[in-house]
Amino acid sequence: MKLVVPPEAAGERLDRFLAACEGVGSRAAAERLLGERGVLVDGAPRAKSHRLVGGEELELELPERRESTLEPEPVEGLRIAWEDEHLLVVDKPAGMVVHPGAGRARGTLAAAILAHAPTTAGVGGPRRPGIVHRLDKDTSGLLVVAKTAQAYDALVAQLAARTVTRRYLAVVHGRVQANEGIVDAPIGRHPTDRVKMAVRPVGRGKRAITRYRVLERFAHFTLLDVRLETGRTHQIRVHLASLGHPVVGDEVYGKPHSRPPIALDGYALHAAELAFVHPAFRKVIECSAPVPARIERLLSHLRNSDSTSFPGKP
Repeated sequence: MKLVVPPEAAGERLDRFLAACEGVGSRAAAERLLGERGVLVDGAPRAKSHRLVGGEELELELPERRESTLEPEPVEGLRIAWEDEHLLVVDKPAGMVVHPGAGRARGTLAAAILAHAPTTAGVGGPRRPGIVHRLDKDTSGLLVVAKTAQAYDALVAQLAARTVTRRYLAVVHGRVQANEGIVDAPIGRHPTDRVKMAVRPVGRGKRAITRYRVLERFAHFTLLDVRLETGRTHQIRVHLASLGHPVVGDEVYGKPHSRPPIALDGYALHAAELAFVHPAFRKVIECSAPVPARIERLLSHLRNSDSTSFPGKP
């Protein structure tokens, strides 16, 4: 959404002006937009206290208006890795959107969870029943869902404290030279393409930390063990692409070398292990999800067609 600040708004704070705009509607919504850098004033982000002079062009990245309710949709074969009266851990297939959004109102994991566990309704939000974190549509693997508000709050606190262990397997383009490494680089909205994320200068993005270890090298690809210390949007995909090793199948961050050597049906990225402290029993829950057949086929193809070397354990 683009608009021009009228002359009569000269001297008004940016957040107060935004709160009165159609599609924003409140100071809280205005502050969320500003905090997520969803507002540009003459092409640049500004603080909420910025004083307008009149005549500026504002660009607003507004969230899509959504329905307030979510209808349950049973899914045959929904894979559950762990479940009790407090929470469940789901093994999401690639190709399934986690919650409703632009262009995808049905067939979501959120609707499937609501059908499987009706007590999640209203936990964490009406459109995200109990969902504590998310996976991209074309990423497979584990995510935890809270059935109660208490479990939700406890799990969110663990994520914020970085005590949840999240281990991924990723096949990337190119041979990664170092046996292991850390990417500590802020991530924020891409400066020109607002649907993408990007590594940004300090102060322009949120801190993001990704650890990786080489499991297997091929002639033109590498299998990595990846662990998240933070959970930014598209973090693994952005960080690995910033190293020059985009995830296989990722056309957003991997162009022009994103095409997989065989049909893949998603990214070669899988959330394989998840560990956290149970919010009620205070014991560590460790879950694992087997490598999906689509990635196994890719690895089999690489092992049969490429020369392979196995690095020693670090």
